[in-house]
Amino acid sequence: MTQSIQATIRLVQPEDDAIMCSVIQQVGREFGAIGEGFGPSDDEVQAMSQHYSQEKRSAYFVAEVDGKIVGGGGIAPFSTRDDQQDICELRKLFILPEGRGLGLGRQLTERCLEFAKAQGFLRCYLDTLKSMTAAIALYEKMGFEHLSQPLDGTIHGGCDVWMMRKL
Repeated sequence: MTQSIQATIRLVQPEDDAIMCSVIQQVGREFGAIGEGFGPSDDEVQAMSQHYSQEKRSAYFVAEVDGKIVGGGGIAPFSTRDDQQDICELRKLFILPEGRGLGLGRQLTERCLEFAKAQGFLRCYLDTLKSMTAAIALYEKMGFEHLSQPLDGTIHGGCDVWMMRKL
């Protein structure tokens, strides 16, 4: 008998902050994204709900399976530069091993991109690591194209894959 999986994608709440911090840091360690220049070290990781509720045109979503948070992903403006106002960034999309293979990465990305379009963004940027092969394959299937270098202004110097997609 197969157990049905109840998955929910919803906006992050203050009570989710400690759990999401743990998820992001655990997955970051798994893929070697540790220290300066990697997303799990950004200040926002300590209080995702607070950061994303205060930053305009931003949202962070969590993925729950059977009531347990197993991942999340967000969208925010890439930069405050005038020539980059139409670019958002897909941020901190991390899923624990027990949440992988359930389509949550796709669902989180779709929710983020829908939000980005509603906010008037025209392009979406992301940076990641070559070791995150499943994530890269997902992004490619969802229309992201590889860039030869990071966008000017990226804060994640440790990343070695950069992608962009028109919305």
